[in-house]
This record gives sequence, C-alpha cells and structure tokens, in this order.
Amino acid sequence: MRADTPHISIMAAMSGEGTSVVTRGWRLVRLALHMLQGMLTIALLFPIYTPARRRIAVKRWSHSLLGMLGVKLHAHGEIPRKGAPRGHASPAMLVANHVSWLDIYAINAVLPVRFVAKSEIRKWPVIGWLSAKTGTLFIERARRRDTVRISGEIVTAMQRGDVVTVFPEGTTTDGSKVLRFHGSLLQPALQAEAHVHPVALRYERSDGSLCVEAAYDGDKSLWDTLRLIVARPVIHVHVWFLQPLPAAGADRRKLAAAAHQLIADRLR
Repeated sequence: MRADTPHISIMAAMSGEGTSVVTRGWRLVRLALHMLQGMLTIALLFPIYTPARRRIAVKRWSHSLLGMLGVKLHAHGEIPRKGAPRGHASPAMLVANHVSWLDIYAINAVLPVRFVAKSEIRKWPVIGWLSAKTGTLFIERARRRDTVRISGEIVTAMQRGDVVTVFPEGTTTDGSKVLRFHGSLLQPALQAEAHVHPVALRYERSDGSLCVEAAYDGDKSLWDTLRLIVARPVIHVHVWFLQPLPAAGADRRKLAAAAHQLIADRLR
C-alpha cells in the first residue's frame, strides 16, 4: 500500500463524500449498542448455552454487525463442515489472507470458528474481551517459544471438533496483494491430520473496485478504519472458500505455498 493512502482515504471520509454525518453517527450508535448486547449475551447466556447454540449466536451477531456498518456479505464456494472428532469429519483449519478486523466477523457470519490472533488484540477495548470470550487463541509473536504453546492448543481444538482460522501473512494488507505465508502456523494442521481450507477475502466498493477503506493496515488506527468504513455507502465483502488441501504427510512450507497460490489466483 502506498504510504500516502491512509491519509488520502481518511481525508475523503471526513469530506462530504460518502454517507451523511447523520448516517455515520447512527451507524456508530448502533454498533455501540450491538457491542453492549454482545457482552451481555456472553456474560449472561453463554454459560447456559450449548456449544451449538453459542455458534448460532456468534453467527447471527456477526452478520448483524456487518449489516449495521453497511457491509454486504457474499459467500462463495463449498463451506467446510464443522470439524468433528471420532472420525465423523476431518479436522479443519481455515487459512485466509488478512485485510481488516472485519475479516473475523465476515468469516464468523458464514461459519463460526476459533481464530488465532496476536496478543495485542486481547487488550483492545470491548473487541478484545469479546474475542477472548468467544474462543480466540492469542499468540505472543515476540516470544518464539509461544508458538509451541499455541500449536498445542490449536491441535487440541481441532481434534475436539473446532474449526480454527489462521492468518499466515502475520499482518494485514490493503487487499491488493497477498504476502508470503508463514508455514509455522500450519504445523498444527499437519499434527492433527486436518484439511486446510484456503479462504480468499476481498472488500469492494459498489463499482467493483478495491475498497481500501476497509483495510486495517499501514499506520491507520482502529478508529481511523472504523471512520472510513461508516463513511462508505456500502462495502461488499467477498468470502471465497477454495479447494481444500489435505495436510497429512505434507511439508508445511509447501502446504503454505499451495494455499497462498490458490488465494492469490482467486483474488487476481
């Protein structure tokens, strides 16, 4: 992404282009109330919900959040079945390119999963708490030995039947490119003999052009990105579920490269 892109995009959002001030304010108010409702649901109802009921709640809540922000969801391809123990289905790992904090809700609105995220997100107000309570696995990237711990937790989660999603680029982009995938986060898929499901994410404006306003990249803050999102009349997020790759017996670097190629080809 060009160094001047965040500045230009933020200035455009603050100008008269896009949605009205009233619409932006209403979207932010609805989002705040939706976050509060999510926190109350987790605190009061999740303890008595079954795992299946929790997944339904997460899916509906995520879909509603996208709608409140003017984000229209388009899912393509065959959505993987929920991983299951005892041989009913192969353990499943989703491997996706990373553009925005909206990625989490776009995927969850189609298939509720557990995410692997950097530990800094745990400290984010509201979002960090919600992420932790809905099963996100946090990794301290600065500590190399933490990879061993998180790998064990991912393997256990997949063997138990959870679908786990990783973003092997290790950072976000504006969506115009896919960075090299780090193979280390795919190691648990090999250990669990899971199927790796590449997922391609793209945000578009109404005319089909790339919507860089949705990207949480460069020097943009969370608040900068949120202001840019609510300033767009509509954002289309496309979620492509691509051909699964068996991990059993594979080399993690070659597996990461194969997943990267499928996603890059789809986005081109």
